[in-house]
Amino acid sequence: MSQADMYVSLDIGSSSVKVLIGEMTDRSLHVIGVGNVKSEGIRKGAIVDIDATVQSIRKAVEQAERMIGMSIREVVLGIPANQVMLQQVKGVVAVNSENREITDDDLDRVMRSAEVMIPAERELINIIPQQFIVDDLDEIKDPRGMIGVRLEMDATLVTTSRTLLHNILRCVERAGLQIREIYLQPLAAGYFALSEDEKNHGTAYVDIGGGSTTVAVFGDGRLVSAGVIPVGGDHVTKDLSIVLKTTTEQAEQIKHQYGHAYYDDASEDELFEVPVAGMETKDQYSQKYISEIIGVRLEELFEMVLDELYRMDIRDLPGGIVLTGGTAKLEGLPQLAREVLQTRVRIYVPEFIGVREPKYSSAVGLIRYARMEDEFFGQRGESPFGEAMEAAAAAPAKKKEPRGKDGQEKVVNRMKKIFDKFFD
Repeated sequence: MSQADMYVSLDIGSSSVKVLIGEMTDRSLHVIGVGNVKSEGIRKGAIVDIDATVQSIRKAVEQAERMIGMSIREVVLGIPANQVMLQQVKGVVAVNSENREITDDDLDRVMRSAEVMIPAERELINIIPQQFIVDDLDEIKDPRGMIGVRLEMDATLVTTSRTLLHNILRCVERAGLQIREIYLQPLAAGYFALSEDEKNHGTAYVDIGGGSTTVAVFGDGRLVSAGVIPVGGDHVTKDLSIVLKTTTEQAEQIKHQYGHAYYDDASEDELFEVPVAGMETKDQYSQKYISEIIGVRLEELFEMVLDELYRMDIRDLPGGIVLTGGTAKLEGLPQLAREVLQTRVRIYVPEFIGVREPKYSSAVGLIRYARMEDEFFGQRGESPFGEAMEAAAAAPAKKKEPRGKDGQEKVVNRMKKIFDKFFD
């Protein structure tokens, strides 16, 4: 097993923090470590308590570390779509080399020329090329090696709130981790959750988390729009807790064990007992009864998804909707979604052993996306691990050396960020 093929992803969600350690061989992911702990200090996808969030990250990291006996030092970090903005930009440069062959340097310069002035309150995450144009030849995915005089790039600039991003980075840093790459979560996860036809025809990728729901739309093979709805599976749990007069923890267990999202298919004969909070008594309910509670809240959520799509000016989705996230495993969810959304709906579940649950979609997507970029550029990242855990506990932390001159990233690393779409 080569450590150069190892990746660690960090998915900081509203309901849980997930750390995934995986070995990539070709396009196959072998999961060797998983950390999954309840989130503290995060509300509706945003950090509200840095200390609590740092502790959650550390606990998830420690869980994963115990499975491999090594300390984690570097992660691939996912950024949520909260307050994300997509802007169409264009870059134009003259080809630099004497023989007019387009090189890495030309791509770096055309990317720089596409970086428009960003407001002080926002930060750049990614530049996603739509196409390259060499002289008058368009729809080029990779112009390197071509001969030309003029190189153009049509791209999408992805920015997010400076405050949101810096708070996340501060938490990761205080948890003792270095960041290998940063990706917009729905970009990385949606790229693999959707088929090529779905990405081309127009499809919504909807990740129903605990405290929020991410809606990302792909079309023409690229990310078109993304946003976040501040409602998720935790709201279903809260409703059950109130109506059934039980604890939140008990309501969460009932939701997953007996819950059904589609009232017409729920069973009246499946009965279960629920402890009443603060009392020694138990009440009995049927799956049919709680299905109505669950269905009403999820129907409201899907109506919000429609509103969000309208806000994005999305009126037609030939590819339908792909659902994922922790709540997506709820029985009857596809039937309810089809009825409310009036389109094709399917559930995406990662296919790899150890993470065959929709809640791991983002964590898996981050690793696969990082690997895909490395393959495209022929790069091999450094090992994401430190020393064995016993030695690491006694050793002082090492400061990460800056990449490239004056602390700036090398050209190839800058280029990787502009190739967020062009992979076979």
